[in-house]
Parts: sequence; C-alpha cells; structure tokens
Amino acid sequence: MTQVAATETIHARQKTIAEKDIGSNLHPFTNLLQHQEIGPKTYVRGEGIYIWDENGNKFIEGLAGLWCTSLGFSEQRLVDAATKQLQTLPYNHSFAGRTAPVVAELADKLLSVAPKPMSKAYFVTSGSEAVDSAVKFVWYYNNALGRHEKKKIISRERGYHGVTIVGTSLTAIPTIQEAFDAPLERFKQTGRPHYYRCGLEGESEEEFASRRARELEELIFAEGPDSIAALIAEPVMGAGGVIPPPKTYFQKIQKVLKKYDVLLIADEVINGFGRTGNPWGCDTYDIVPDIVTCAKQISSAYIPIGATMISESIYQTIAEASARHGVFGTGFTYTGHPVGAAVALETLKIYEERNVLAHVREVMVPFQNRLRELGSHPLVGEARGVGLIGAVEIVADKDAKQPFDPEMKVAFQVYQQCLENGLIVRALPSGDTIGICPPLIITERQINDLFDALELALNTVHTNLRTSNAS
Repeated sequence: MTQVAATETIHARQKTIAEKDIGSNLHPFTNLLQHQEIGPKTYVRGEGIYIWDENGNKFIEGLAGLWCTSLGFSEQRLVDAATKQLQTLPYNHSFAGRTAPVVAELADKLLSVAPKPMSKAYFVTSGSEAVDSAVKFVWYYNNALGRHEKKKIISRERGYHGVTIVGTSLTAIPTIQEAFDAPLERFKQTGRPHYYRCGLEGESEEEFASRRARELEELIFAEGPDSIAALIAEPVMGAGGVIPPPKTYFQKIQKVLKKYDVLLIADEVINGFGRTGNPWGCDTYDIVPDIVTCAKQISSAYIPIGATMISESIYQTIAEASARHGVFGTGFTYTGHPVGAAVALETLKIYEERNVLAHVREVMVPFQNRLRELGSHPLVGEARGVGLIGAVEIVADKDAKQPFDPEMKVAFQVYQQCLENGLIVRALPSGDTIGICPPLIITERQINDLFDALELALNTVHTNLRTSNAS
C-alpha cells in the first residue's frame, strides 16, 4: 500500500469513528479497528451478581468484572464506607511517615490474615502497581545486601502479572508482549505448569511437576544463581488460562528456590480473599512466600487499591538501607489513599462477619461439579478449576487435544453466544479458553443458571461449526 493510499484509509476510518460515535475512550484489550465497526457495549447498573446494559438486558456477571467484584454490585456498606471517609478526610498520603487512622487499621487487619511470614503492607492502587513494587523491593533488597548482580526475575509462560512495563515483561503471553518490545533484559521465563497441555505421554502429574522443577533449576544454573533474584507465580494462573498447579508442583519449586537463595513472590491478585476455597492461594497449595501481591477482591473492586506485603527479614534489610540512603525512595501519590483504605477495610470486615469463606466452600462444590460435567462436551478438551474459579479449554479434536485454527476465534464465538444467553464470561487472551469467576456471593441456584447458559452457548457454537463444516 502506498503512503497516499494508507493516508486515505486512515481518513476513511476516522470518518467511520465520527459517524459511529464510538466515543473518546481508548479501550484496553480490544481490537480497536473492530471496535470502530461495532462500537462499545455499555452497562449502566448492577445488583447482586447481575448487571444491566443500556437496553435493559440483564446479565450474570460470570467473571466478577475482571476477577474482582467479589461482593457483587450493590453492597451498600462499601458505598457508605467510601462516603463517610470522603466526608472526613478525602485524601492523605504516606510520604515522610504520614498516615491516616484508617490506613493504619487496614494494614494491621490485612497482615493479621495474610500468608505468613508477612510483616509490612505497602498500599498501591492496582495489582500491576503491586507487582511493579514487588520487583523494585527485590532489587532494593539485593542492593542492600551488596548482591548487585542478583536482579533477574523469573516468571512462567502464560503467567499474568499486569501490564506496566515490568508487568508486561513478566506476563509471558505473546499478544501482550510482542508489540511492546517485551520482556526487558532482566526478565526470564520458565515453563507453565499446565499438565493437560505440557505433560508428556505416560508422564504422571507428579513426574510433570518434577520436570518443571528441574527445568527451573536448569534455567537458574544457566543464567547463574548469583544473577537470579526471584520467581513470581500465581498460585492458580488466571488470565493465562485458569491453570491450577499439578500435584506437588509448589513443594518441588520451593525447594529449588531455597537451594539457590531465590525469593518467591506470590501473586495473589486473583487468588486472594477466598477465591480458591481458602483465604489465599498460598494456603491452598502450601506456599511460603517472601512477598505477596494482592488487589481486586481486597475492596471488591469498588475502589482501586492493592498491596505489596513483605516478610520481616526483607523489611529489616531495606529499612537499614533506607537509613544509609537517607530515604526509601519510592512511592505513589495515592499510596495509602484513605478512601481506598476505608473501602478495603470494610470489605475485609464483611468477609469475616458474614463468613464468606464458609459460603464459598459450600457453593464451590456444585460449581466444580457443573464445571467438570462440561469436560464431556464435544468442544471441551479440559474443564479445570478450584474453588470458585474455572475454565473450559475448547478444542477441535478431544483425543488429540488439537486446538481450532486461531483465526476461527471459537472461544470468542462462545463468549458472544453467552451474551445472547444473559451471561458474561471471558475469552482469555491465551488460547481458546473461557474463564469463569463469579462473585463470591453467588448462590447454588445462580451457579446452575450460569452453567445452563454456558452449556447452551457451547451447544449452539458446536451446532454452528458442524453446519459450517457440512456446507
């Protein structure tokens, strides 16, 4: 295409934008040219696990927004907590030792329920910021110990850790990294713990876990143990496909990390606060982390807030270094924002007072039962999950585990059909996989409604594919 033709095409698209009135919002994780053709999908209100669009259509929010709206869309106590704090002290910061009472109370409360041995909480406004901060803390820590070369961070293929520059370097999903010149030099990847996709013929889950541990050790040795600072891992991988670890995986991984003095960052942004059937994914999989990141369900997503928690040994090391430097030279304008803290604190109180974890443990049984039943569907290669999180991986051939041609976008077809059935799920950015992660307050009846809608969507897409192939 010549430059003149390209310019004319751009002008034509700009005219389309003006005519379609798609608005001024630049949408993340969106095919922007396709968006110019179809425009936005606008939602206007929510109640419980449901939201409504501008045309009055009602939907089950089957991904809790983005894995986050744990208490649903109409929890008045969170609205009241934000309002009260706005009326009392709408802003304060945490620089130079400042704080607000609600921020100090939240830190104490969060650490009281955190995976041990967490000692200090550093507040941010998103999971991406929490991960970015965790990496900075690791670098600061190793500099404080005089280990100036021990800076490389290992993540796992298909792991998701946000989309800041650091997050993008850790989030080893091609559609997220390739167009942004990522990963940067200090970031390395090891294999994903997906037994269904990566296990060898005749290899047991535990043998697969042992192989992944050996591969991690080989990577550390190849790069040089004195250069590897930390491994970051989601207990259950989220956007990369909802992948629970194989049996004994984390036990074996942690032995390798301890052998080479490599820190473990547990990314609990999706897993934390009951999602896996325990307070933390670390509890579910016997993980003893050095650093923990969290966000999303800490405030039921009613307001942006997250946290990076560190162990006492890391804290003491960086505290001593800050005295030498004169300051711990990092922070955000909204670190320790009192309104975010007030909503998060109230969220934690609701979890405790209503025993939300007990509810999750009750309803996760029918949730997982209905999920596993979909494993027999002709389109489903694997139905997997834990607690109140799950996924179905769609394949063209179940026996061979053969995926569909990516150009067919079969998972997106299922997603679209789910919308027709009054259900919002997500076609994940990693393969033909549908992610399911409802609000923690979902009931057994609503779980059946969710899976009825999803099964109907799978049936419809399967029929459409057969009809298309026949013609």
